Amino acid sequence: MAENQTKFTLLPKILNGGIAGIVGVACTFPLDLVKTRLQKQTVGPGGRKLYNSIFDAFSKIYVSEGLRGMYRGAGVLILLVTPEKAVKLAANDYFRFHLKDENNKISGFRQGLAGALTGVVHVFVTTPMELLKIQLQDAGRVAAIEGKIDPTGGKSMIPTISATKITTDIIKNKGIRGLYKGLVATWARDIPFCMVYFPLFAKIDSLGPRKANESGDAKFYWSFLGGLAAGATSAFIMTPFDVMKTRIQSVTKSAQGDKTYSGVWDAFRDILKNEGITAFFKGGACRIIVIAPLYAIVQGVYFMGVAEKLLGIEKDSKITKKS
Repeated sequence: MAENQTKFTLLPKILNGGIAGIVGVACTFPLDLVKTRLQKQTVGPGGRKLYNSIFDAFSKIYVSEGLRGMYRGAGVLILLVTPEKAVKLAANDYFRFHLKDENNKISGFRQGLAGALTGVVHVFVTTPMELLKIQLQDAGRVAAIEGKIDPTGGKSMIPTISATKITTDIIKNKGIRGLYKGLVATWARDIPFCMVYFPLFAKIDSLGPRKANESGDAKFYWSFLGGLAAGATSAFIMTPFDVMKTRIQSVTKSAQGDKTYSGVWDAFRDILKNEGITAFFKGGACRIIVIAPLYAIVQGVYFMGVAEKLLGIEKDSKITKKS
């Protein structure tokens, strides 16, 4: 984080955020796909479910769609996660750096404010990215529900769908604003997420052993563990908002029984009335399994200083006390 720094160089932080995001997404995307499928499914006639658990979803998706299906939508996410994570991590460091007091300290309130501002800013990149990702990830579930099976191979016949086509159709029918369907729901999830995650990570990170190079950064394994703990905690708290956001960002009624929602309140009322309070935690365990290692990897890679090495510049250092 930006504590005790005497200068702030934005470009390498943006690049480090992008690099960290690509590495993290590549490692955790199949889990994210399973999370989306679990959150999107509704109970069919007689209480039937397409997926009964995380393991069951993994097995069925792999059998019906193969390894390629496990990474459906990954290209979009990896492409767009670069600016998303770059903005998110760099923006939080930027706000923390500029919200410090005259003693180079930042209070708990200002840490929360920095997190809130980070959430407000980065959602403008996140919303279109996740809307496209959800449509691509959900294609296999729709095919399975509708029973479209390839007679030669026995696998689900996934409809031909691409991020370009989805984007073009949305803009054609609803304009640029269509790409921001679910913006309020994403804000409702990500602003409090950032307010919890970043201060919690900073606290955990400050307690760990430091690198021997006098940079003031925690050792890689400690940043990794800090991201793991802060990510798991924040992900669990925000799961209900993630469920509503996932439902809202379905552009159309994807399959029989699916619903579309006009906003957060509409989704909240309908889910609570028809599915009960437990529905708000659908995919919750999977979300934690996705977010915790994602942020662990992201935070560990972010502080490695890859961008500084590539650019041939000195890494911003924190002031360390000499004993």
